[in-house]
Amino acid sequence: MTAVAYAVVRDTPPTVYAAETIDVLQRLLALEVVARTPPTELDRHAKDRMRKALLDERWADAVVEWIDTTGIPIDVYTHLHVYGEVELPNDLIGAQLQFAPLFRD
Repeated sequence: MTAVAYAVVRDTPPTVYAAETIDVLQRLLALEVVARTPPTELDRHAKDRMRKALLDERWADAVVEWIDTTGIPIDVYTHLHVYGEVELPNDLIGAQLQFAPLFRD
């Protein structure tokens, strides 16, 4: 079974980002969320701290600074199973359903 790390940026509208690992997810958030923030929306000190964290490749620090500065939460999840045909074969669903709690009387 494949797994991914993902994050929900709780802006309006919310945005979901998914990556192979938490390390890749941190880089993705740094690039797609932090680095794409218009500098005019940030005070000078926050902007400088974010830039320094990005240039030092401290991705998580840049993301935390962005959250603290913007007030927009980001929920990060390190392990989401991705189900496929192997895990949920169509021909076995009926057999599995009969043992599910909803069908117990």
